[in-house]
Amino acid sequence: MAQRSTQSSSNAALRRPCNIFDLLIHAGDTVLLRVPTGDIKSCKLEADSVINLGKFGSFPADALINQPYGLTYEVANKTINVIPPPAVEELEDTDATNELINDGQFVQPLTAAEIEALKQSGVHATEIIKKQIEMHANYSLKTEYSKDKYKKRKAAKYSKSFTTVQPTLFNVCEYWFTKDQTRILGMRIDTISQMMHLGNVRPGGRYIAVDDASGLVVSALLERLGGNGRLITICDVDSPPAYPVMTQMNFPKELTVDILSSLNWATADEIHTPIVLSAELSTGSYGSEKHKTRLSKRKSVSDALFNVREELFSGEFEGLFIASVYDPLSILGRLFPYLGGSASMVVYSPHLQVVSDLQATLRTDPQYLAPNISESWLRRYQVLPGRTHPLMTTSGGGGYLLHAIKIYDDPCAEPVAVHRRSKSAKQTAESSQSQPEDSASQVPRIANRHLSQ
Repeated sequence: MAQRSTQSSSNAALRRPCNIFDLLIHAGDTVLLRVPTGDIKSCKLEADSVINLGKFGSFPADALINQPYGLTYEVANKTINVIPPPAVEELEDTDATNELINDGQFVQPLTAAEIEALKQSGVHATEIIKKQIEMHANYSLKTEYSKDKYKKRKAAKYSKSFTTVQPTLFNVCEYWFTKDQTRILGMRIDTISQMMHLGNVRPGGRYIAVDDASGLVVSALLERLGGNGRLITICDVDSPPAYPVMTQMNFPKELTVDILSSLNWATADEIHTPIVLSAELSTGSYGSEKHKTRLSKRKSVSDALFNVREELFSGEFEGLFIASVYDPLSILGRLFPYLGGSASMVVYSPHLQVVSDLQATLRTDPQYLAPNISESWLRRYQVLPGRTHPLMTTSGGGGYLLHAIKIYDDPCAEPVAVHRRSKSAKQTAESSQSQPEDSASQVPRIANRHLSQ
């Protein structure tokens, strides 16, 4: 019989959800910029600074502050101007084909040196493309679809423009998956979405995470919590880990301060005894005011560490998420006691053998219910008028997930933990004591009967 825990973590879980995604760009935010070639560049927006996009030009960062995401800008003379979005045009089929086209050396008489001279003279990209089309020997033989692709290809080559991209989890994951897959352990956006679904992540929940994927799992959990809940991460560094993905998500400070806490593997061990400063510090023991301030900061850090340890050891967390380079079986052995009944455990690995060996071990343990392995599949489609089809190239895989549920193999366990009942539930139980015994008083007895079976 599985046991579902429903208690919210602490005062932080009772706060209103904060606004995670702001539609405006602010100073100090990390902004994603999509250039005409399709690549995405990441830059931190500081006031009174200059953003350099290489061959696409440079511009002052102040021009983007307090502007909405999703606009397209053109860089000209170290300034930017908003470009209106292009209209989607319906292309009509014609009798033209590409079979008679011979793309030889003399099809385009306009040389690279002449194109570079036009660019240096300040000619706009549209004029260069128009001139190339006029001088192209076989342009009239192309189909309408080929002509449209030709224009887009030339625009991506000569246009000096960019589009601001909102740093949602989808966009940030796509950025890292394209830039460096090893930093996020090869995890795709569909895989991290499956992790959140299997773990039943919801606002107000309490979760534990072991994230070696640059903070991708932690960012996904914080996004789902929406400023309401509790998250404790276990890492192998003394100070709070620096998650690059979290930096790009631009989470508000109250989200990371009140909801997110971190412990290293030593402090997450109940046997370990951290150094605790004395609660009473005499005034005469301070050498100077600076010394007093430093000791006060150390005392606050020590108290916070003690509180997080006590919260972890009290258990009853609703989910455990693992994306680590270490052995997942050893991680489960360390953190399993802190999970509540019916808690979900989701383990990610880019290698099938790791999760298959873990599944074979968990199947022999009655505390783990239905350990299953899944692999997500992602296929992208081009959706345009008259040209909707799957893309020919795609990623080979996004890793493997193992999901299991914790159960209580204890005939004395109750369906709901007593210490997790709310005040309203206690008042209801007290008022129902005068009712006949064949109603609510029989529920724990029936549940225990199921547990014994």
